[in-house]
Amino acid sequence: MRTALTRPLARKARLSLTTAAAVSLMLLASGCSGGQAPAGGASGAASESAAAAPSGEAPARGDADLVIWANGPVVQALQPIADKFGDENGITVEVQTVATELQTNFVTANASGNGPDIVMGAHDWIGNLVQNGAIDPVQITAEQKADLLPVATDAVTYNGQTYGMPASVESLVLIRNKALAPEAPASFEELLTAGNAAVAAGTAERALNLQVGPKGDAYFMQPLYSSAGGYLFGKKADGSFDTADLGVGKEGSIAAAQKIAELGEKGSKVLSSSVSADNSIALFNQGKTAFMVNGPWALGDVKKAGIDYGLSAVPGFAGMQPAQPFTGVQSFYVASKGKNKSFAETFVQTAASQKETQRALYEAVRIPPAIASLVEEVAQTDPDTKIAADAAAAGIPMPSLPQMAAVWAPLGQAEAAIAGGADPAATMEQAGQTIAGALK
Repeated sequence: MRTALTRPLARKARLSLTTAAAVSLMLLASGCSGGQAPAGGASGAASESAAAAPSGEAPARGDADLVIWANGPVVQALQPIADKFGDENGITVEVQTVATELQTNFVTANASGNGPDIVMGAHDWIGNLVQNGAIDPVQITAEQKADLLPVATDAVTYNGQTYGMPASVESLVLIRNKALAPEAPASFEELLTAGNAAVAAGTAERALNLQVGPKGDAYFMQPLYSSAGGYLFGKKADGSFDTADLGVGKEGSIAAAQKIAELGEKGSKVLSSSVSADNSIALFNQGKTAFMVNGPWALGDVKKAGIDYGLSAVPGFAGMQPAQPFTGVQSFYVASKGKNKSFAETFVQTAASQKETQRALYEAVRIPPAIASLVEEVAQTDPDTKIAADAAAAGIPMPSLPQMAAVWAPLGQAEAAIAGGADPAATMEQAGQTIAGALK
């Protein structure tokens, strides 16, 4: 899908921002923050407001007292919230659109002192933003933390400090065509049984659409990778990532590689490089696929296609660990060189954390809120939100480490090669060596 928000969220490699002047970031092409974005968005191009700048360029700050940068439908959703905050505090507040390269433009503009006071973006930016000195820590009170999904506060915690106010959460889920697969599978093996039965009956062309593409997609492969015991970086006693403990190339990742091989071209052919960010959703919406692994951002198109769909968590392999997709969290950040930091901190700590704000964002992009009690309220009329929120809550926060720039491409390419028939153990071990070399 083509996400309306910049994501992680991560499906494509992000390059480390080593200096504020030399900033480079590959945006996720999957659709929403993987090939498209992991965090927050309906399909379709980002909406533009009157304050929008030409594609790829940052808008002029203007003369508003407080300036917020965002993109997609959240811009329109945030402006009434901003206006209310401005009226209550006797200031002017403007929400500006940066349609593309939001993180890159923010780091550059902040370094020159011409950036916004607040920026909204994916939590996995945090490592690069902190490395560039672009954002300040954000206080999350005990009361706020108690009502936020734990995965959301974990995601915005970096080196023991919280750097953002969570606004929404998202992860991959399993979407099924109920006409082809009436029941949610309890394991990946059950998924394959139901999907292959539909293919054998001639009602489906594929059992499953899971994005691989010619270059691989480690974001989309993460549920299978994690279920088999694969991990990217280990954890220290305090819960932070240990970049000295690289999991790629170790036992769990090799077990995952074996599973991927079994599902690939020399196995059951469930995984194929022909399924990519460009066609996965479209093929599912043509009624040709029993199951699809994608995000809640895909549901808008699924509904438009008239598919009678069901939503559930991506199941793990029988007898192995639960599948844990990456969780992306859209968050509000306080710019380190904003011109009105006092009001910026107040907005992020108060207005951004309110149910009113997160409900408005949810209604704009239909991505689960980060506030647990609001998820329950929304679920009364939108059960999909609860299912998607639960899947995100059980996921793994996308690592916000700058070192992730060395991981995405080699791991994704290795997984694609293994699905295509390459030796699973040797290929995964080589990927680990490549990543370790880059980290040095």
